[in-house]
Amino acid sequence: MRFSDRLPRELRPNALAECLRDKRRSGARILDLTESNPTQAGIEYPAGFMDSLASEAAARYSPEPFGLLPAREIVAREYGAPVDRVVLTASTSEAYSWLFKLLCNPGDEVLVPRPSYPLFEFLAALESVNVRHYNLFYDHGWFIDFHSIEQALTARTRAIVLVNPNNPTGHFLRRHELSQLAAFGLPIVSDEVFRDYALQPAPDSVMTLRNVDDALVFTLNGLSKTVGLPQMKLAWMIVNGPPGAVRESLARLEIIADTYLSAGTPVQCALASLLELRGPVQGQILARLRSNLDFLRSTGLRVLDVEGGWYAVIAGADEDSVIPLLRDRDVLVQPGYFYDFERPGYLVLSLLTPPDVFREGVRRIIRA
Repeated sequence: MRFSDRLPRELRPNALAECLRDKRRSGARILDLTESNPTQAGIEYPAGFMDSLASEAAARYSPEPFGLLPAREIVAREYGAPVDRVVLTASTSEAYSWLFKLLCNPGDEVLVPRPSYPLFEFLAALESVNVRHYNLFYDHGWFIDFHSIEQALTARTRAIVLVNPNNPTGHFLRRHELSQLAAFGLPIVSDEVFRDYALQPAPDSVMTLRNVDDALVFTLNGLSKTVGLPQMKLAWMIVNGPPGAVRESLARLEIIADTYLSAGTPVQCALASLLELRGPVQGQILARLRSNLDFLRSTGLRVLDVEGGWYAVIAGADEDSVIPLLRDRDVLVQPGYFYDFERPGYLVLSLLTPPDVFREGVRRIIRA
């Protein structure tokens, strides 16, 4: 049987996944310090918050390529953007797939940061697009290595992907970096799903690229992180930049969006009500992030600066200890190579982990 080369040839789970499977089969209680799903992390949601999904309007199907106008108007008000520049999708992952379709032919390239979210490789491969990396470096904070961008650029480069704040480094773009990025003249895809979880941003941090005018920018966000509801499957992109480039982009995006029509009607109708959950949900999450980060910093481990997001990076660690930690101490963490850190020696922990699990897991790491 022949399958597409866009899919991995080797489907066997990695050694850490196999170890985790075996531990769970044995009934072991795993201290999971990778938990990033708020619906599984003890976050409380107000009673009846799903009632709005059952509105009468949700029973009617009115297909709109960019999503229902009332939902788009809500997002437009949130960002101070014209409603005709708002595009709804089922997820930010889907938004990436649409943008790769929009900007790239098969074999073209996009630049993505390293370290960063490992899903980019898969999303690009499924669109027959190649990923090239530009590096981030740490010097009392994370910064873009612009020389690595210059080295990665080729005649087939079509876009630069930015995660702001980055996952897992938790840093925001700096103002001087924004002007340098725009100077490359390439479209910028700005993934801002963690933007509401600023912890200690630097004074010159760029919190959003929504207002950039001198480059074509696609700003992404959605309910998954904004309201801690990944199961609701609604995200959005906002297109900004030179008016001509924006018009051309939206005209072509409409063809893609009309082909899929993927955003569900009930969640679009419920958007205003769901966004009202931000106060109680984000308040719990931010308190959790700060508490776990404060504890982690008190342990003597070398914790790199965290400006925002849900993750912390421990430097000077033994990545080979990840499987023994799980096998012998029932503690699950992620090694830096999962996020394509340039050098070994990093562990990544989720600050969203319930505090009792987080503290006991970190103590076991220290004792290992």
